[in-house]
Amino acid sequence: MPKLQKLTSVATLPLLALICSAPAAAQTTLESASGAAIAVEPVAEFDEPWAMTFLPDGSMLITEQAGTLMQVSADGSEKTPVSGVPAVAYGGQGGLGDVVLHPNFAENRTVYLSFAEEGDGGQGAAIARGTLATDGDRPRLEGMEVIWRQVPKVSGQGHYSHRIAFGPDGLMFVTSGDRQKQTPAQDMDTNLGKILRLNDDGTPAADNPFQDQGDLARQFWTVGNRNMLGLAFNGDGQLWAHEMGPRGGDELNRIVAGENYGWPVVSNGDNYNGSQIPDHDTNDAFKKPEISWSPVISPAGFVIYDGEMFPEWQGNGFMGGLSSKALIRVGFGEQADGTLGAETERFNMGERIREVEQGPDGALWLLEDGSGGRLLKLTPADANG
Repeated sequence: MPKLQKLTSVATLPLLALICSAPAAAQTTLESASGAAIAVEPVAEFDEPWAMTFLPDGSMLITEQAGTLMQVSADGSEKTPVSGVPAVAYGGQGGLGDVVLHPNFAENRTVYLSFAEEGDGGQGAAIARGTLATDGDRPRLEGMEVIWRQVPKVSGQGHYSHRIAFGPDGLMFVTSGDRQKQTPAQDMDTNLGKILRLNDDGTPAADNPFQDQGDLARQFWTVGNRNMLGLAFNGDGQLWAHEMGPRGGDELNRIVAGENYGWPVVSNGDNYNGSQIPDHDTNDAFKKPEISWSPVISPAGFVIYDGEMFPEWQGNGFMGGLSSKALIRVGFGEQADGTLGAETERFNMGERIREVEQGPDGALWLLEDGSGGRLLKLTPADANG
């Protein structure tokens, strides 16, 4: 497949409403394993985009890592900065991260943002929520308040994770990375290297599995995690998360309450300095990944598809690949080796893919990583005439 062409940069435009014409870059196609052609349409361009979500009217909220939240029209022709975003600690992997709507957004207009912030001891991830107002000349977030923080803040600018997903029961799940410190993932006195289960106000859910191991541990759903940049529920309410390994050993994990996923005691990869880490198979005390990748794919963004536009993909997972510059499709179900998933298809995108989302009509939407990262819409080619 030829490499997708970059869009021409958007011209300088007024602050309150950045209006861009439809991208001139030509639509390209991918071919699926079934032989079906998939149209790839570039619709907008951003500066280091990180995450996206769809509003009920079909428009999108898209985060840019340096600290800008954009409301973007459904066709990508209009990009409007949203005011009221918290100050972020931008640099390395830090900055503005995830954007997620409350399950009852249509009634309460509540939006959640994750971001890196400065504090005593260094930096850490935080989650704030506020109300999205769209009356007037410019959308804005009102009443923003921080409801959760990584503890403690530490030096460095990596492995924040800070992905958010609401479950069918209305509770909020948060990935909290190990901040490249490794050992906190097994420490019950820090919420680094964990998946958390919280009420919508950021307080611990009452029936979490580590209730008797300290006040902070009451947040924990799982422990022994590294750097999780994708979190999604399937149609049966099962939570899945993918996790970046060190040198080798990227993982897709079936998330089970109270489990320990082994980092940094076990991994299917090795440390960057070349020292070996025992594989998962050497220690049954830890939950093994359902899929492991070596060489790594560097997964980012995750959705489990349930739309009508690609019926053959219903129930499949899609994740972006950073170092692999790919869109990876995974299937679920018992494999010959007893695991519950496998990579089934890989699309070469020619650019680092940071985010994957499903649109209201069932289209797949991708965000490329980095400066000039494009928003791409994937649809069946035959549906476009």
